[in-house]
Amino acid sequence: QLQLVESGGGVVQPGGSQRLSCTASGFTLNIYAIGWFRQAPGKEREWVSCINSSGKITTYADSVKGRFTISRDNAKNTVYLQMNSLKPEDTAVYYCATDRACGLLLHKFYNNGLNSWGKGTLVTVSS
Repeated sequence: QLQLVESGGGVVQPGGSQRLSCTASGFTLNIYAIGWFRQAPGKEREWVSCINSSGKITTYADSVKGRFTISRDNAKNTVYLQMNSLKPEDTAVYYCATDRACGLLLHKFYNNGLNSWGKGTLVTVSS
């Protein structure tokens, strides 16, 4: 079964850091782009970051630029999201998704073409 599993969430204080992982099972990640998305309570899901298959191209939403870093370890079939300087407004369930390129992934997302999501991992930023 092909799936992505998110992990690494938890409770962190404002200003703190957390690293999320997105691990693939049933397929090899190294030819795919991976995007991180999040959904805060009572809000719509939003895009956070994306990394291309080689790891050389990364993009970020303005709300996280300079604080979050996306990276990948293809040998471990895993993509990471390092989150620093966390704010209460970063509280959300974080999800990852994949496609052949970040542009395709985001096109599907904004056109309601991403219909299969994992369980996500909850990040709560609170003192």
